Amino acid sequence: MKKRLTLLLVAVMVMVPFASTIQAQEEAPALTIWADETRAVVVEDLGAAFEEEYGVTLNVQQLAFGDIRDQLRIAGPAGEGPDVIVGAHDWLGELVLNGLLSPIDLGDAAADFSEVAINAFTYDGDLYGVPYATENIAFFYNTDLVETPPATWAEVRSLSEEIMDSGAADYGYIRQEGDPYHFFPIQTAFGGYVFGIDAEGSYDPSDVGIDAPGSIAALQWVQDMVKDGLIPTGLDGVAAETLFMDGNAAMYITGPWNIQNFLDAGLNFAIAPAIPAGEEGGEPGKPFIGAQAFMVSAFSENPLLAQAFLTEFVAREDVQLSLYEEGNRAPALLSALEQLDDPYLAALAEAGAVGLPMPAIPEMSAVWTSWGDAVTLAMQDTSQSPAELFTTAADTIRSTIAGEE
Repeated sequence: MKKRLTLLLVAVMVMVPFASTIQAQEEAPALTIWADETRAVVVEDLGAAFEEEYGVTLNVQQLAFGDIRDQLRIAGPAGEGPDVIVGAHDWLGELVLNGLLSPIDLGDAAADFSEVAINAFTYDGDLYGVPYATENIAFFYNTDLVETPPATWAEVRSLSEEIMDSGAADYGYIRQEGDPYHFFPIQTAFGGYVFGIDAEGSYDPSDVGIDAPGSIAALQWVQDMVKDGLIPTGLDGVAAETLFMDGNAAMYITGPWNIQNFLDAGLNFAIAPAIPAGEEGGEPGKPFIGAQAFMVSAFSENPLLAQAFLTEFVAREDVQLSLYEEGNRAPALLSALEQLDDPYLAALAEAGAVGLPMPAIPEMSAVWTSWGDAVTLAMQDTSQSPAELFTTAADTIRSTIAGEE
């Protein structure tokens, strides 16, 4: 592997003009990488090892997570952007359509990664990143209050009623107000969806499922829980997490970012192997799967070197394990994932086995606001019909998508 990258460095040096070659001999080649606060620290640590092994300097610049995508649109074409960015797969459609990313060729090594992670960074048949982590939410429960996780949402309701009637906790199942990302597993459990999937396995923006019968049924379930006092209104994410962490709620959908918080609080909890189904014998809820990767800017001045950094270094097992240790996200590389002895990540992976990659198509930007507003309104004002709320939301989404074409 080191030999391959060394040969590539030689090739890069040969391709530049003679004067530049003399300068390059005096200065080590360098790559600029944009990463957010969490990942920048890890990449800087990896950079020292990369420079020592390959003689290539990594210039890591820290940006706010959302600013990476926004600033690349400006700095990339101006020749002032990075060679590599670290980001999420739901940026992909926008970045590719704007010509901001270069495709990556992993060859046969693509089979060494989680299929869902590879699919998440594939757009129109091309791979645009080397994934290093996947994540999903799952159904957490307090084992002091719940002995066996419920298999259906009807069981979630009856168990919530039992817990509250007994005084064992203030609430059974809770959820933060609105928040379509955390609503999606309930929606899919009842047969709802956001976008349909075409024959090639890609999301179809012409098939909006926000107002599908299953989507409406899921929202009706949530609204009925609120209406009957089984879910409190006005909870944001922090308030919901606190209720669960303090033992005042028994069941909660969340993700890996809260595991350490729950452990530090001394909470006895477990992660269900599946998100409850909409009905007995039905399919479990499907969470969104998020993936993160290193991607090469289309405006990189060192494209071959940048791609080599991804395929020869980021794709290594030891590097993926280092990223896991800092970020607490399941490695995308299968051999690295197999090295872990983490029951919580294993449980999350099991619950996410049926998950769906969060849509990375540009049309997804038309979905979030209308979808989330409808869920919020259904919880804030239980006199509003879920069918009407989701029908209005879906009509708005379709109109927005049509206007973008």
